[in-house]
Amino acid sequence: MLKIVSATALAVFVCATPSRVLSADFDGSKPLLCATIDAHFCDVGEVCYRTLPAILGAPQFIRINFAKKTIVGPQRTTEIQHMEPSDGQLLLQGTELGYAWSVALDTKTGTMSTTLVNREDVFVLFGACTPS
Repeated sequence: MLKIVSATALAVFVCATPSRVLSADFDGSKPLLCATIDAHFCDVGEVCYRTLPAILGAPQFIRINFAKKTIVGPQRTTEIQHMEPSDGQLLLQGTELGYAWSVALDTKTGTMSTTLVNREDVFVLFGACTPS
């Protein structure tokens, strides 16, 4: 009986947490750990292919450090050259290895969409972030 009461109290507490507290985790004020989950690869004139991020060479995890304006992967660190908050999202942009990249981070849920593009290819990655 005590376990049921404890579980119910915990559920009420979690559900009663104001959404503004949760959304503050993804507004650019805290560092994030993000996991890539799904990927698509597109070539000019071809159908896009869905695959796993690792098959495209994308890191499984990246860290976003807003204070240092960097995105850190297991092999390299790239500078965030532009950050723009907008309605419900935070947009990050930069360049790396001949690609322009963009990250759109949902400030309420922590989900992200990422693109890497050059004149021949487009990579689209989807994932989710959590405060680190």
